Amino acid sequence: MDYTQAFAISAAGMTVERTRVDVATINLANANTVQGADGNAYRPLRAIARVANSATASFSDLVDASGDGGQVSLPALPAVSVEAADVAPRLVYEPGHPFANTKGFVSYPGVDTAVEMVTMMSATRAYEANVAAMNAAKTMALKALDIGGAT
Repeated sequence: MDYTQAFAISAAGMTVERTRVDVATINLANANTVQGADGNAYRPLRAIARVANSATASFSDLVDASGDGGQVSLPALPAVSVEAADVAPRLVYEPGHPFANTKGFVSYPGVDTAVEMVTMMSATRAYEANVAAMNAAKTMALKALDIGGAT
């Protein structure tokens, strides 16, 4: 059995989840930012995981494609990208603020702190699950080596 496939799948999952945590952290840090260094308003970000090959095959198709060797081919792993979300800004009435409009409203980024915290917590748990899967695969590989070395 080739354990590198299990390691590659867990590593890809950890990459996606770490990016989700990083993006949620950036959004939370900029939740009360009125204007960025470039003079533009901050736009919340989203981590999007996409599979490079959009043609998805069923499990039975993957097994049939493996032939008589019994090896299932490694599915396409997701690649993560960070994109700006199209979210309406949050308007807060602060007439004394230097960036207030003529009606006294200041435009803050449309970052929902509760959603970002839930995203961060779920991404952390998913990361931990990928670490556990990688450790289980490593343990199985080591046990297989022990069993093979004893004969």
